[in-house]
Amino acid sequence: MFEFIEGKLIEKTPAHLVLQAGGIGYFINISVFTYSGLQNLSEAKIYVHQVVREDAHILFGFLDREERNMFRLLISVNGIGPNTARVILSSISSSEVELFILEGNVKAFQDVKGIGLKTAQRIIVDLKDKVGKGGTPSDLFISERNTILEESLSALVALGFVKKQAEKVLGTIIIKNPGCTVEEAVKQALKML
Repeated sequence: MFEFIEGKLIEKTPAHLVLQAGGIGYFINISVFTYSGLQNLSEAKIYVHQVVREDAHILFGFLDREERNMFRLLISVNGIGPNTARVILSSISSSEVELFILEGNVKAFQDVKGIGLKTAQRIIVDLKDKVGKGGTPSDLFISERNTILEESLSALVALGFVKKQAEKVLGTIIIKNPGCTVEEAVKQALKML
């Protein structure tokens, strides 16, 4: 229903904020990452997701669309509610969540309070096909970085590496080091392959 709310920050805590807009104070649940991005601001534009329950209308807020998109993907997983998704995004940044899903890193999700083995596995299985393919904006698909990926991949294939393996390793490297050059990406990939 709501895309964003822009206004004056009345109250900020690591768990929620109160945003005044149009004479109304909105109580919005937030992640720790959103809170850290609001530290020196007195006004903000917060992207929101509204959860309507029988007993409440709850707003969850995010500093950017990427985090909100990841939140929406997480709550689409059976057994992950809005508060659990917020805990995950308070422990791991949205880009790290995407990386851990692509890597199949179950342990990283288990390190989040309240996430067990089965839930961690379900997150990875349910979202593996959705991240990096339009489900959430990925650093891999920004054209400049995509060119770096393509050139690095060509170099590794020319050196005799299997394309799928090289692509996976390069994807991880480029997400972790968004400003890397083709040479740096290839050097790091050679160490990992």
